[in-house]
Amino acid sequence: MRDKIVIWPAYIDSHKSRSEGRKISEKEAIPSPTLEEIKAAADKIGLNPIVEKDKAFPREWWEVSGRVLVDKRKPKSLLLKDIAREIRRSRG
Repeated sequence: MRDKIVIWPAYIDSHKSRSEGRKISEKEAIPSPTLEEIKAAADKIGLNPIVEKDKAFPREWWEVSGRVLVDKRKPKSLLLKDIAREIRRSRG
């Protein structure tokens, strides 16, 4: 587990504020990312994603959003930006 990073959809969701859990700038974030989009983007980048659909983001413990575990290849902020960029590209 040490070589993995947890990515919650809230981390890259442009509809969330920083206090609600967004980790990258609003400009770089994307609206309402899905687990499938995050998994596909991480796959394309080669991060070996593992989807855990039954998990709830700690700040919103009542809402099960799921999370994706990816290989730690670089700092978390850079991985989040790469994944958001890849999702934006795939949405066209």
